[in-house]
Amino acid sequence: MATLVTGGAGYIGSHMVQALVKRRVPVVVIDNFISGHREAVPESVPLLEADVSDGARVVPFLQKHGVDEILHFASRIQVGESVIDPKLYYEDNLGAAISLLGSALACNVKRFILSSTAAVYGVPEEMPIPEDHPTKPINPYGETKLAIEHMLGSYGRAYGLKWAALRYFNAAGASEDGSLGERHDPETHLIPLVLDAALHGKSVTMYGRDYPTRDGTCVRDYIHVVDLVEAHLAAMEHLRAGGEGGAFNLGTGKGNTVAEVIDTCKRITGREITVTIGERRAGDPPELVAGVQRAREVFGWRATRSDLESIVRDAWRWHAREHNTHYARTA
Repeated sequence: MATLVTGGAGYIGSHMVQALVKRRVPVVVIDNFISGHREAVPESVPLLEADVSDGARVVPFLQKHGVDEILHFASRIQVGESVIDPKLYYEDNLGAAISLLGSALACNVKRFILSSTAAVYGVPEEMPIPEDHPTKPINPYGETKLAIEHMLGSYGRAYGLKWAALRYFNAAGASEDGSLGERHDPETHLIPLVLDAALHGKSVTMYGRDYPTRDGTCVRDYIHVVDLVEAHLAAMEHLRAGGEGGAFNLGTGKGNTVAEVIDTCKRITGREITVTIGERRAGDPPELVAGVQRAREVFGWRATRSDLESIVRDAWRWHAREHNTHYARTA
């Protein structure tokens, strides 16, 4: 029996594959390499280059490797892009998940863990945000993830599929050995943008300095990518043992401001970073912090590496290494 990681060449998916390989868990990967990186998948791991919506190729791959659980990371993730081109998100997120779940049922896959998002909540009405908070997403990215969660609930009731939807807050950081890190194109996440500014002497934009927070900048709950991986491992064991699934927040239960992130990046890198103040972005709530009790109570997980300094230090190690490697190649 094997575990399938979709999007296993991407940021979080590649960290998941690395963890499974280290634990000697049989793992296989499907990735279309639209945003993933082929070199992030170990050569020893069976790999299918395909869209997860391509059932004609996915079903034989699942059957060949005896896949009995799926960790579904493959997804488009840019909120702004989803507003501009919602069709892309409904096709590539929701449509692809519908097809993948059809393949899973055809192959008697027993467990399914979804990489979901805090974007399902929309504008929060309370803080920290519990899992039973109203789900009112304000963009197509959040809408598509919530639709997949609803579909999983229906499939669980009708077909006995065991499932969990892990609602990430702000994933950040890099592997502790510096071998894997965060590289999106285009990059939209704060910490890699700030570290890139530190590396290349560019400026970084702070969107709004007049929020009702402790320093006027937005508060977000940052969680180390390795903690996210550990949460998936805990959820896998919980479902394997017959535990009840559902939706779980993954965060720390506390937040850091944008200004605090930038100051920490300055301190860790030892470099000055030029900051420009921009206008608020539409749809940016002042604060997003996870209520994290359910994951602790149900499968005994909590973040242990997600203090801001550890996140930035690990991310900086990877960014600096990638920078040096690039220039060594082009010298």
